Amino acid sequence: MLTRQEGYGLLCEYTPSDSLRRHGLAVEAAMRAMAERLGGDPERWGVCGLIHDFDYERYPSLEDHPYRGVEILRGMGVDEEFLQAVLGHGDHTGTPRTTPMAQTLYAVDELCGFMVAIALVRPTRDLEGLEWKSIKKKLKDKTFARAVDRDMMARGAEGVGMSLQDLALLVRDALQPRARELGLGNGGE
Repeated sequence: MLTRQEGYGLLCEYTPSDSLRRHGLAVEAAMRAMAERLGGDPERWGVCGLIHDFDYERYPSLEDHPYRGVEILRGMGVDEEFLQAVLGHGDHTGTPRTTPMAQTLYAVDELCGFMVAIALVRPTRDLEGLEWKSIKKKLKDKTFARAVDRDMMARGAEGVGMSLQDLALLVRDALQPRARELGLGNGGE
């Protein structure tokens, strides 16, 4: 299994931008929280979330991402269940999400980006005290974080057997303790 240290090293090697590194850290936090909820291995699921986009800046086209990253991981001896989760995090690959880890990665990926976007426009620049009604309002505002696929977030929540509300609040709670590391709150100044 790829360790957290190895995963973070890989992320840093391939990803020069702080924003995409922070996205990996956010997805890691959400994956760990979901692993605990669903009886998965938080370490394994966390590493999967951490590195799922490690190849994106080097290979950003839909023809290359995440295929190139999966080739690199396969060469490192990473197992097929892990690779299938990485492949399945985007709809464009057509990879079925047949494991709880794969379903969870799909469910939290876009949602993490959306929740960070919400935090960054709040006066406190964090998620502390953020309620569902505020999240729902941002979901309905199609001009806010317009690149985030709302339908994908809804399908992801359904895939893990949760309402979008419950999943969003779980992600909020998973990200908040890591706010500084994610560049939120005082760490974002």
